[in-house]
Amino acid sequence: MLGALRKRKMWRRHPLKSHYDVVIIGAGVHGLAIAYYLGKRGITDVAVLDKTYLGGGSSGRNTQIIRCNYRNPQSVMFYDEAIRLYEGLSQEIDYNLLTDQIGHVTLALTDTTLDVLRLRAETNRALGVNSSIIGRDELERLIPLLDLGDGGRYPVLGALWHPPGGVVRHDAVVWGLAHAAAGMGIEVYPHTEDTAIRKKEDGVAGVSANGQELRCNYVVNATAGWCSTIAEMVGVRLPVTTVPLQACVTEPLKPFLDVVLTAADLDLYLFQSDRGEVITGAEINPYSSYGFMSTLPTLELIASFTVQFLPCLRDVNILRQWAGICDMTPDFSPIIGEIPGLKGFILDVGWGTYGFKTAPASGKEVAELIATGKTPEMIRPFSITRFYENRLLDEKGAGVCLRPVTKSYQLL
Repeated sequence: MLGALRKRKMWRRHPLKSHYDVVIIGAGVHGLAIAYYLGKRGITDVAVLDKTYLGGGSSGRNTQIIRCNYRNPQSVMFYDEAIRLYEGLSQEIDYNLLTDQIGHVTLALTDTTLDVLRLRAETNRALGVNSSIIGRDELERLIPLLDLGDGGRYPVLGALWHPPGGVVRHDAVVWGLAHAAAGMGIEVYPHTEDTAIRKKEDGVAGVSANGQELRCNYVVNATAGWCSTIAEMVGVRLPVTTVPLQACVTEPLKPFLDVVLTAADLDLYLFQSDRGEVITGAEINPYSSYGFMSTLPTLELIASFTVQFLPCLRDVNILRQWAGICDMTPDFSPIIGEIPGLKGFILDVGWGTYGFKTAPASGKEVAELIATGKTPEMIRPFSITRFYENRLLDEKGAGVCLRPVTKSYQLL
C-alpha cells in the first residue's frame, strides 16, 4: 500500500496539444483555482502553464494568512466568500490543506488607527462578518506574552479582533488544487513558459509556449507580479507596479502564540506555525523590482518590531528570509475580468499582498465568467474600467501598515 502511494503522481505529464478551450498562464493558487472550478463546471479542455515549478512564484512565498476584515463592502464580501470556500476545500478535494482559523488580531497604537479599525469592524458586522474592537484586557487574555507598551511612545490602545481569520498551508493549496484539477482531465504544465499571445481581429487567438503554437478561445492572465509583462503581449498596459515583499521564519519554539498578530501602524504581521516556528513579515519594499533578493534593512525592521511587541523573542534565531513579488494597483484592489475590446483575454491580477487570501473565490468567479460569458456581480466592481470611470476601491486602509508612525515614503 505504501509503495503504491509513493508511485501515485500528483499530476500527469502530457504533450502540449495544438488547441485548448482555455489556456491559463500562471500555475499558482489563482490559476489552479480557476482550472479546478472550470473542471467542476465540466470545462476540462484546459491547459495551465507555468514557467517554473508549480507555486514557484508568490503562491509559495507568502505567509499563508487568510482574513476578510477589509474596509470596502465589495472587498469584505469577496474575501468572506473565499474563507467560506477555504473552510470546506480540504474535504471537497480530499487533500488536507491544514486550514487553521486561529483568529486574527490587528493592534492599534494611535487614536486615528483605532477609529479606522472601528470603521472596518462596523462594516464587517453589517455584512455578517465576525469582527469587533477589543480592549487591552482582552488582548492580555488572548496573547499573554504581548507587551502593550505601557510607558512607551506608542502604547497599544486596542485591536480589531477577527475570529474567522487564520492560516492555510500555501504549498498544500497549490498541490491539492493541481491534483484535483488533473484528476478532472485538466492538463498542468510546469516549466512551460508563455512567450507570446496571438491576437485576432476581436480578441485572442492563442499562445506560444515551449516553441509550440496553442490555439484557444480564452487566455487567462493569473501571473501576479509578472502580470504586466504578460498583458503587454496583447498591447495592454496595466496600472500595476511590481514590488518585492519580504518575510522570515525563526527556529522552532514551544507553543506560545495561537492567533495571527498584526500591527496596523507598523510593518508587522506574524503567527506561530504548528512546527513552532514564528513566521513574520514586513510591508512591501519602497522600490519597484522583479527581484527575489532579501535585504538586511528589512530583516532589521522585522526583528525590531517583533521584539517590540514580543520581547520574549529577543534571543531567538532566524533561520531563513525570503522575498516574493507583488502586483500593486493604485487602490490596492485587484483587477478581475475581461478587457473591453479584447474578447477572451481574462485578467485575475493586481492582488498585491492580498492574493493568497482570496484564491478559491477568485477561481470560482472567473470560472463562472468563462462558463457563462457574463461577469458575476461579485467581481464586477473590480473591472479594469474603474480606473478611468473614477470609481476606485481604496483598500490601503485594510493593509498592515497605515504608515504615519514609522515610514516617510509612499509607494504610490
